[in-house]
Order: sequence, then structure tokens, then C-alpha cells
Amino acid sequence: MNLFRSVRTVTGASGTGYVDWTAVAEAAKDGTVPGELTLSDAEREGYATDVRDARDRLRRLGDIAFDLPETVEIQNRHHWIDANVDTFRRVMAPMEANGPEVLFPDISRVVNTGTCTLLLAFLGRNVLGQYDPLLLAETDPSDRDHGLYFVHPNIVRVADELDVPYPRFRRWIAFHEVSHAAEFGAAPWLSTHLENRLERGVDGLVAGDIDREAFRELDTAMTAVEGYAELLMDRAFDEDYADLRAKLDARRQGGGPVARLARRLLGLGLKRRQYERGAAFFEAVADARGLAGASVVWDRPEYLPTEDELDAPERWLARVENEA
Repeated sequence: MNLFRSVRTVTGASGTGYVDWTAVAEAAKDGTVPGELTLSDAEREGYATDVRDARDRLRRLGDIAFDLPETVEIQNRHHWIDANVDTFRRVMAPMEANGPEVLFPDISRVVNTGTCTLLLAFLGRNVLGQYDPLLLAETDPSDRDHGLYFVHPNIVRVADELDVPYPRFRRWIAFHEVSHAAEFGAAPWLSTHLENRLERGVDGLVAGDIDREAFRELDTAMTAVEGYAELLMDRAFDEDYADLRAKLDARRQGGGPVARLARRLLGLGLKRRQYERGAAFFEAVADARGLAGASVVWDRPEYLPTEDELDAPERWLARVENEA
């Protein structure tokens, strides 16, 4: 890690866009220790077994057909930063292409580059696993090779911090991320649905407006995504994991002021609420119609719950049964 070089890279940001993305990638990695990625044969086989077991159980219990992404990587922190800087770039592209001119573009570029660097570096040090549907990529959603990533140094470190066995924690992370692969695999339309709402929201911001409906629909869809994954994982995992969840929640709420600010900027508190609200919805649906009945949500976009239905699952059940 070289913080001096990281700062120098940010202050030397250049180009014509709002953000110097090459500088972001370099500076985020300079400010982050990559972490150890020397794996024993047993560890590699452990990851592979966890992912295969998660796939097979989720297919069977959820009564859904899906395949794992072709790209399944065990990464260090620098690998994760490289994989995700393009995501930041894609989200920002409309603003850079169509946004208003700023009075001091060079100063603005340095500030924006520094902000993105801090956020990517923070995430790189804390993300455990990720299912990446490559939203807003140039290729058609049906042609994209989605990614499944495990940030090994973070998994090992957090397992130690939480005082839980590393193999059990690694397996829990695998089940969670493969649950997301199951959703996107079962619903080929989901990537396009999310992209449309995200693009509308960003376009509104570029135009100086806030498309509240687009962001509301995006939040509702993501609540369904997170909640269904929680349901699947809860039913498919080897054993109760309430202790892991409680320890992780306590860890997320802790940390210093910089960590708390980063979580607020990244909306991680919102993501936690999406987990909880979505999980409560799907638990109620599964109790009434079974896990296969809950999986109907991925049959077509119209079956996504509305904002009101998330808090009244009986309304969703009645609507879907009438439309079936």
C-alpha cells in the first residue's frame, strides 16, 4: 500500500471527463493492500464444493432452472477493484456525456476522482463476495457472461474478526452469492428490468430532475432480489446461521466515522433494509404457498411485487393467482 502515490495519482487526474477512471483504478489499488491469495488445493476444492452444493440445493429447493456464471473467480482486493471500476464508469457515463459544464473542470475532476477512489478502496477492503450481472454493459443482457467473485483475503479476515470457522463462513458467503445467480438465471428479463429503471433515474439526474418513480421501482425490485435470496439461503444452507448474521450486523454498525460515512454514501443501510423487508415478504409467501410458490416471482416482470404489496404479501398472492 502506498498512500502517498495514491494521493499523487488523484491530484494528477487528467482527461476531459468528470472522472479520470484510469487514475481511480490506480489510486484505489495504491491505497489498498491486495491481500494474500495463495490457496492450498484443499481451499480451492472447498470453494468449488461450496459453489456446487449451493447450486444443486437451490435448484432443487427453489424449483428453478439456472446455471452458474462461466466466470467464477477467487480474487484479492486489487482484482475486485479492477472488476468493479468499469461498473462505476458505466453508471457515470450518461452524466459525463450529457451533464452540465462545470466552472472549474480540472478541480472538479480531481474531487470526483478522489471520491470514487475512496469508495472503491473502501468496498475493496470490505466486500466478501459478489454476483455481478454486469448492468449497463454494452452487450445484450442475454449474451453477457455474468461474474461470481469471492474476495478471499476479506473472507479470511472477517471470519477471524467474527471468531467463526473460516470454512463455515466461506460456505455461507458462497450460498448467498449463488442465490443471486439463481435469481438472474431464472429471470432472464431481470437485468433489463433493473437497467431500464437505473437508466431512467440517471437520465433524470442529468436533466436536473429526480425520477422518483424510477428509483422507487428500482428499490422495489432490489428489495425482491435481496429478500428472495435471503429466503433461498435460509432454506438451503446446512444449518442455522443466525449467529453469523448477528455478528455481521454488529460489525456493519461499528467502525469509525470514515467507515460510517462511506456506508451512508454507498447506501449500505438501505441494502440492509431491503434484506429485512424482502425477506419478511417472501417468508410469508413461502409459508402460504411453499418455496416453489415464491419462485413464481421470476416468471415474468409483472409478477414482481409492488411497493404496497411488499408489506401486504396476501395482496400479491391474490393478484398473481388471478393473473395466472
